Amino acid sequence: MTNTVPVESRASFDSWGPYALLAAGVVAAALSARPVGMDRRGVVASAVLVAVGVVLQVRWGRLKRRQPGPSRTGTCLYFLRWALGFVLTWLNPFFAFYAVAGYYTAAWELPRRLVLPGLFLTAITMAGSEVGGMPPHGLVPWTGFFLVLGVNMGIVSVFTRFTDQEQERARVQAETIAELERTNKALQQALDENAALHAQLLVQAREAGVADERRRLAAEIHDTLAQGLTGIIAQLQVVASTPDPAGAREHVGRAMDLARHSLGEARRSVHNLAPVALESDGLPEALKKTVAEWGDRTGVRAEFTVTGTAEQLHEEVSATVLRIVQEALSNAARHAHADRVGVTLSYLGDEVILDIRDDGRGFDPLTLPARTPSGGFGLDGMRARAERVAGSLTVETEPGHGTALSARVPLVRDER
Repeated sequence: MTNTVPVESRASFDSWGPYALLAAGVVAAALSARPVGMDRRGVVASAVLVAVGVVLQVRWGRLKRRQPGPSRTGTCLYFLRWALGFVLTWLNPFFAFYAVAGYYTAAWELPRRLVLPGLFLTAITMAGSEVGGMPPHGLVPWTGFFLVLGVNMGIVSVFTRFTDQEQERARVQAETIAELERTNKALQQALDENAALHAQLLVQAREAGVADERRRLAAEIHDTLAQGLTGIIAQLQVVASTPDPAGAREHVGRAMDLARHSLGEARRSVHNLAPVALESDGLPEALKKTVAEWGDRTGVRAEFTVTGTAEQLHEEVSATVLRIVQEALSNAARHAHADRVGVTLSYLGDEVILDIRDDGRGFDPLTLPARTPSGGFGLDGMRARAERVAGSLTVETEPGHGTALSARVPLVRDER
């Protein structure tokens, strides 16, 4: 058994409580000395014992300041005080005011195994006082003494049980508080680690954003300026080799249109805006025009088909699909040597599928470099664009049997 009284209250009672109880006993005994039949020797003996009790309490107070809690010396002092209280109560029952201190101090002054014996001895002293003093004379007083002693022990047992229950609740509460403190400490440590990780992730995200922006600009320049310049060069080569002034003017006009288009794409690439072709047209119309213009420039038969119900897509998804088509057509013009190219845009449920097929010479995908010999981004660039919008790109080809590209992107509608 351990005490549940707050440490401050216990220290306060240890310092003045026993003195106050002893003083109350002295006053009560002095007032009742004649009625209870105390003679001169009893008064002198009581005075001596009271002085011993004061000295004992002073010694006890010094011990408690050095060594709070149960100790061997404290146990000896407890039983010595009980003996003083018992003798004083024998001399005058009203000294029980002093003896009652044993009830309040046993729980925190004695080891657990000695608490009940200490309470039992205090109950004997209190029972003797309650039956009129020790020793009882005759059978009836002794019977009354044991009855009162039994009642006192019953009350002590009940309060001891309540004290044990309260101590158990206090122990559980203390363990819960300690566990909460450990949890809070662990949580704070986790928060500190998360803050450090968050700062690290911010740095990494910033670095990744810079790298992604570089890749975006490189891909935009490749898909717009490089292709536009290639087309301009092709038109000017025709002009340089044709003797027909009318044909030359037609090709010069095409070259100027390509230059204007490339200039607009360059400006929009810098500002990360949608391609020029999507400014006034939806994705199907923009793809149709792109395929038709490519066919006119290259002389390759190019067809565009839409299946499913066309919907207005988010500008990032539309731009991704258009850029993939532009890159695929550019690769077909440079490498495939195809006679026919087909582009199909399909709206299927929650995704958009883009299929591009040609009857060119094909290639071996396992031997394809990460970058095309001309410096373009090729399949890797198209695949990166598709993955940027949570899509995918697959390629089916083999030497001499053409190429089929299939890009799948989520159907994300434009909510504006």
